[in-house]
Amino acid sequence: MRKPRDIDSELKALEAKAKTLKERRIRQLGELVIATGADALDAEMLAGALLGAVATKDTAAKEGWRKAGAGFFQRGARKGCGGS
Repeated sequence: MRKPRDIDSELKALEAKAKTLKERRIRQLGELVIATGADALDAEMLAGALLGAVATKDTAAKEGWRKAGAGFFQRGARKGCGGS
């Protein structure tokens, strides 16, 4: 006979995992703000820039931002590989 599932403990484990993932996401966003130098901006300006990026319908601008972001991450990966 099969052992009955403990739904409550599974649910608690999933909630704990979701909380951990959310905390990691928030920490990574903060690290990204610092790595890009955007921490020099005041909170209102940074929030306004992000809201503007979300609200824009200009696909060319969004593609330009995407390429700039991809370049930023590629440069960061190369810096970390400096080596032997």
